[in-house]
Amino acid sequence: MAKRKRLTPAQPGYLDTEPPVLETKAFGLTRQRAPIAQVAGDASAAAALQDLVGEVKRARDEGRMIQTLPVKEIRSDYLVRDRMLNDDSDLRALMDSLTARGQQTPIEVCLMQDGQFGLISGWRRLSALRRLLAETGEDRFATVQAILRQPETAADAYIAMIEENEIRVGLSYYERARAAAKAVEQGVFETEKKALLELFSTASRAKRSKIRSFLTLYHAAEDHLRFAPSISERLGLALAKALSDDPARADVLRAGLSRAGATTAEQEIACLESIQRDIANNQGLNKANASAKPQKDPDVTHPVQDVEMRVSGNSVTLKGPLVTEAFCARLSDWLKQQS
Repeated sequence: MAKRKRLTPAQPGYLDTEPPVLETKAFGLTRQRAPIAQVAGDASAAAALQDLVGEVKRARDEGRMIQTLPVKEIRSDYLVRDRMLNDDSDLRALMDSLTARGQQTPIEVCLMQDGQFGLISGWRRLSALRRLLAETGEDRFATVQAILRQPETAADAYIAMIEENEIRVGLSYYERARAAAKAVEQGVFETEKKALLELFSTASRAKRSKIRSFLTLYHAAEDHLRFAPSISERLGLALAKALSDDPARADVLRAGLSRAGATTAEQEIACLESIQRDIANNQGLNKANASAKPQKDPDVTHPVQDVEMRVSGNSVTLKGPLVTEAFCARLSDWLKQQS
């Protein structure tokens, strides 16, 4: 029988994919990354960081990033506001919402030359946060979530303000007219017609026409109205037409508002409706008088052209363009000759 060979034990590291590290202590060497690999890795990391920084800056500049800003650094007078806050209960409701749920929608601002931020939209939210900060002193009301915009012109800033409010809540016709007028007064637009076309470019022609009508009401009584946003479309258009037909009625309107001294929106609307009814009634009376056929006065004659002579009992009255001092002198001489 053939003699069997003895098998040696299996070598557990024989199939390892990476050979064992050679002992190199005699040469003073240690195993480390190749220099070129480290340089390449560092360069790649630096490039990635630079790309990230650039993307963050672009997002910030393009208004794609929400930032946290101190409310004290926001200039709410950067634009003349289109929204008129005339109901404290509305602001209080917004304050309650901010207290319970926090700020859900960011405001829009632009960076000003002095390093502060000019408010474009979100005036009510900013006002509510400021009042909450004053009332509570809590740090959570000291900051506001904001998106940075960079409008190229003041006109672009006004358009952004109008669009944001139109989308969110909707402006009254008076607020729209007031915004157009204020933009012209600030020198943003040359004329009110230009302001209407730019600020309300997406509105229909009929809607712009109504806003233009409310401009008449704004110019007639802006300083005397306290609750103007509450004026309905029907009432505002009726008053605007009455003012356009007779600009002198602006004095009647202002005097009526001053006498009323309204302290609520309901009182002011009641006053305006009363003024509008009075104007309408007087207008109807004037139309009736104008359409009535004049009655002929039997005591009046015209002995010569442009001279009217009225005889009443023993008196005679002469009037007309020809009745001058010279005419009266000649008439007096004639009467003397008759005696």
